[in-house]
Amino acid sequence: MAAAVAAAACVLAGSLTATSGASAAGPSFTVRPSVNQLYVLDAAPGEQLALVQGDDVVASGTVDELGSLAWRQLDAGSYEVRGEGGTSTPVTVTDFGGPPPPSSFYSGQALGDGFGYITTRDGTTLSANVSLPKGRSGPFPTVVEYSGYDPSNPANTTFAQLFNALGFAYVGVNVRGTGCSGGAFMTFEPVQSIDGYDVIETVAAQPWAAGKVGMVGISYPGIEQLYVARTQPPHLAAITPLSVIDDTYRGTLYPGGILNTGFAVPWAKERAAQAAPYGQAWAKARAEAGDEECAENQRVRLQNVDLATMIDDNPFYSSGIGDPINPSVWAPDIDVPVFIAGAWQDEQTGGHWPALISRLTGSPHVYANLVNGSHIESLSLGIFGRYADFLDLYVAHRVPGTAKKLVAPILAQALTGVGGLQLPPGIDYTGMSYRQALAAYEAQKPVRVLFEEGAAAGQPAGSPLPRFVRTFSSWPIESVRPTALYLDGKRLGGARPAQAPSPRVRGYVADPSALPAVDFPGGNIWSADPTYDWRQIPPGKGLGWITAPLERTVVAIGTGSVDLWIRSSAPDTDLEVTLSEVRPDGTEVYVQSGWLRASHRALDRTRSTAISPVHTDLAADAAPLPAGRWTKVRVELFPFAQPFRKGSRIRLTLDAPGGARPQWAFARTVSDGERVQVLADRRHPSRLVLPVVPGVQVPAAAPPCASLRSQPCRTYPG
Repeated sequence: MAAAVAAAACVLAGSLTATSGASAAGPSFTVRPSVNQLYVLDAAPGEQLALVQGDDVVASGTVDELGSLAWRQLDAGSYEVRGEGGTSTPVTVTDFGGPPPPSSFYSGQALGDGFGYITTRDGTTLSANVSLPKGRSGPFPTVVEYSGYDPSNPANTTFAQLFNALGFAYVGVNVRGTGCSGGAFMTFEPVQSIDGYDVIETVAAQPWAAGKVGMVGISYPGIEQLYVARTQPPHLAAITPLSVIDDTYRGTLYPGGILNTGFAVPWAKERAAQAAPYGQAWAKARAEAGDEECAENQRVRLQNVDLATMIDDNPFYSSGIGDPINPSVWAPDIDVPVFIAGAWQDEQTGGHWPALISRLTGSPHVYANLVNGSHIESLSLGIFGRYADFLDLYVAHRVPGTAKKLVAPILAQALTGVGGLQLPPGIDYTGMSYRQALAAYEAQKPVRVLFEEGAAAGQPAGSPLPRFVRTFSSWPIESVRPTALYLDGKRLGGARPAQAPSPRVRGYVADPSALPAVDFPGGNIWSADPTYDWRQIPPGKGLGWITAPLERTVVAIGTGSVDLWIRSSAPDTDLEVTLSEVRPDGTEVYVQSGWLRASHRALDRTRSTAISPVHTDLAADAAPLPAGRWTKVRVELFPFAQPFRKGSRIRLTLDAPGGARPQWAFARTVSDGERVQVLADRRHPSRLVLPVVPGVQVPAAAPPCASLRSQPCRTYPG
């Protein structure tokens, strides 16, 4: 480890002694340069320090009570730190796109089975836990899970056991500033991506790792895979991002420009709390048991970014802040095979992620799996078999094995509580060579849409299995036909309303307190049968439109657009639209929602389409609603796939945000009793535009409503 630390320092600016900035009569603190960052360690608490470049003071700060100070978002170059005792020797801050260390830096580090540390190029150490398959000899195909949860916690063995059972070595690594890892923390900051590069190269250099390695994980560690893959580590074989985001701002944090205080803000606060000194109990236990490295690595934690303040201070999209943490911006840089999966109704990350698929243009193979359901649906039985095959083919470079048939049902039961399930049939690789198996896998259409998850024939209601699957060659689906349904009174129809003698205006009072957030008092939302509390909008607090019974089945797959001509008694209002299906028996089934703050209505004209309004969300484009005038706004319906069968009706509702999706809430809505009106006539064609895909065959009868995963049901009032 000492050799690795010395090598890291050489990469940056000489030995640790040279970079410490301490001369015989100079300051006593240590200066550690990093990637667009610089850390000061071992300084006197309360000391005022200045960051100097050339003759200019470019930043200043106060040393915290643990003796640390960090500066971020620095340009690459030479810097000195000036304090009361003098000025440090020059150190070199490197750039995000700068050259990596030599291969000897990675091969010089040794990781064994169990807990240890990986040294990054700036000398920061990241806690890692290695789990090798028991009773087998290596080298092993290897996967890495990387996040700010606790993947390096030796007591967290769930995924280690899962991947060991599939024949992979597993390495769990905590990002900097979390667990026992050193450095300071900010969610998804660019230096974590560079650290991830160093992690991949170090793991791949171990004698027990068989060549290139893959990345695994769902949600947070799924998202981190995107950030690491953009740096193009030479020994990264493939990634498998599950339940992820496409755009931090628009997809989860500020959907439609409205702050998500139900999931996104609490998640950020929890990450900040866990990144505090000893914010994770297991790390404190290790330090108290004698892990001096873990204890030392807590010292910079008071330099973590205040995430709550950062969120509050940035209600609009800013390229300087948003682009580095927006996967859709730099997704083309990802150049390895990708297996991506997620759910439309994801109650955490939100389901906007399919917009990322078409941006993965640099990847040689992108396999996308899209399904109705919850946050854990990306690990469901309809997906897991192909997920395991992908890892075998693109990471292990072997014919897919059969261990997945034993592992998948155990995982499904652990997540949903449903036992006795089996993987659905997949490709039979019996007797195939590796080349034949790879060709068979790649011959499949890459986009799989799993319909009516929870309603598989012969299985308990709510089981994590689809009723049927349809495959396509691309996303968005090439054959999609934007199909408009026009608002006309209380009806939705295929023709524009006739020009009436008087304007066709309907209105409501925007009352965020009128509906509680959708609750699931019946238990775990991931279980087979949560009891949702999904209520109808109270009279006068919203609007609804509905079609006549459909004369033929309509299958919609993709994003949708709700184009409204509105007028408000206030200069701004927040809108929530919800799409549902009303069956002939009067049962209403939730499909999808969308949100928009009216002042964020400006569109990115180069990216918007008839079914996908893309808003700029820039402060410069924000504008109040003109008083007394009708204004067109377009609200994006998040992606979905739904068969609206013959005899059913399509319903659209509009109200103030907060009553449509579990765990998503909008406590800081601007709506506060204003009267919102909607105009729908020939000159002002308010409409719902659906992504209709012709020719998709579906079972004739609808499944039991309560069986559908994450699609609540209620009675339509008529």
